[in-house]
Amino acid sequence: MALPRGSRLLQSDAFIRPGYRAFYHIQFTERVKVFSGNSNLPLARAIAAAVGIELGKSTVNTFPDGETFVKIEENVRGEDVFVVQSTSPPTNHHLMEMFIMIDALRRASASRITAVMPFYGYARQDRKDQPRVPITAKLVANLLVAAGTHRVLTMDLHAQQIQGFFDIPVDHLYAAPVMYEYIKSQNLKDLVVVSPDVGGLKMAYAYSQALETDLAIVAKRRKNPKEVESTAIIGEVEGRNVLMVDDLTETAGTLSSACELLRKNGARRIVACVSHALLSDLGIERLRKSKIDELITTDTVSRPPIDGVKITTLSVAGLLGEAIKRIHSNSSVTSLFEFKGGRTS
Repeated sequence: MALPRGSRLLQSDAFIRPGYRAFYHIQFTERVKVFSGNSNLPLARAIAAAVGIELGKSTVNTFPDGETFVKIEENVRGEDVFVVQSTSPPTNHHLMEMFIMIDALRRASASRITAVMPFYGYARQDRKDQPRVPITAKLVANLLVAAGTHRVLTMDLHAQQIQGFFDIPVDHLYAAPVMYEYIKSQNLKDLVVVSPDVGGLKMAYAYSQALETDLAIVAKRRKNPKEVESTAIIGEVEGRNVLMVDDLTETAGTLSSACELLRKNGARRIVACVSHALLSDLGIERLRKSKIDELITTDTVSRPPIDGVKITTLSVAGLLGEAIKRIHSNSSVTSLFEFKGGRTS
């Protein structure tokens, strides 16, 4: 296989994470660059470090009237460019930052632009579930392409069918391999994996298979966008440790309601594992009042320290950095889905 111009093959253990298959690694020169908006600079710097380069120099400011100004501070002509930006709150502002950065890079003659979106916002608006509403997840996909995006790299989409909204390649990674290593290190005995709603059943099943545990499901009824009611449990949880898994929490309504029902049914230690913890003020307050013993999440979205809640944040920078290496070298990213001999997809 031909290597990218300006690269050479190295034997390296730069991406060390138990469970991943060994893979060759590319030493990058000026042919690849990573830039970032303001949504999650710590993660962007960690991703660049995992790739083995420094974060690209750019200016991303806001005018007094709220408009966004972007200037790319280095040459990108003919480069393979990756733009890291999560669409975390303020969602619309961070989306506009990304669109404007991509437009600036396109006009500066970058050869390929990949939008690296650790968290893809608007993913819950992926269908018309009532009259006269938009499919905003598709709109965001259209805007990314219109801005000049050639490829998308994202993680744990709320709805996997969003990949079909794009007519450009989408690499969809999963945080499960990173989560799996930490959960195994906790050595939780008599564990059962619980999906806090029916929609998360596929993810919960993947975790239960990898951890070799039983599976249970909580049935819920949504009263309004901020409040849900858990009504029943399918499966046995009495006297057992529980691992609730979900892709996203913002108001923590689903988690806290499911936790209350699990406690009533005799569950012992309850650990919640969530890929994207946006956590609004309401969500933080609910977690403080809930009986969830620990929340395990990732750094796909940036948030300030939170008191009164035990939160363990795992980094996905190494995983995304390895994906960037493989995309740049036109190599397969399939093995990044694999852990413990299984697959997350």
